[in-house]
Amino acid sequence: QVQLVESGGGLVQPGGSLRLSCAASGSIFSINAMGWYRQAPGKQRELVAAITSGGSTNYADSVKGRFTISRDNGKNTMYLQMNSLNPEDTAVYYCNADLVDTIRRSLRYWGQGTQVTVSS
Repeated sequence: QVQLVESGGGLVQPGGSLRLSCAASGSIFSINAMGWYRQAPGKQRELVAAITSGGSTNYADSVKGRFTISRDNGKNTMYLQMNSLNPEDTAVYYCNADLVDTIRRSLRYWGQGTQVTVSS
């Protein structure tokens, strides 16, 4: 089995920062692309940022210049540094990973989500 566990969410004032982490564990052979998504109340889940195993990144236009995605392949962990947060960033943030498990199945896994609330 494989698990993705997010951490680092919480309540922050506008203009503040948070750092999210996503740790993958279990029967993992290799991890390819990883990504952060978010879903605000009443809205569809949207891609925030993604990163390949080689470190190539892409971002949603709404977060470019404010958010930075990174990963530590040795720790099977991905991060999302979020700066200059505004109320529109309020959402549940989910991580996902496209990986190959130890019996060579290619699967996409999702974390359980972590709440980010930006409010004064």
